[in-house]
Amino acid sequence: MIVLFAAILGVVIGARTATRRGGKRLDILQYAAGYGIAFTLLGVFTTFIIHGLLN
Repeated sequence: MIVLFAAILGVVIGARTATRRGGKRLDILQYAAGYGIAFTLLGVFTTFIIHGLLN
């Protein structure tokens, strides 16, 4: 659940960042993908840490 939320949040933030910087469609897609991947990785690590603390 955390990973999915983080991925969606990353895509939204990436797309908004590229749009605010005046990027074209491919720029927006690249930022969305990059932020989505980064936030997904953070979500995975967060899930691992929470799971480790609870067990």
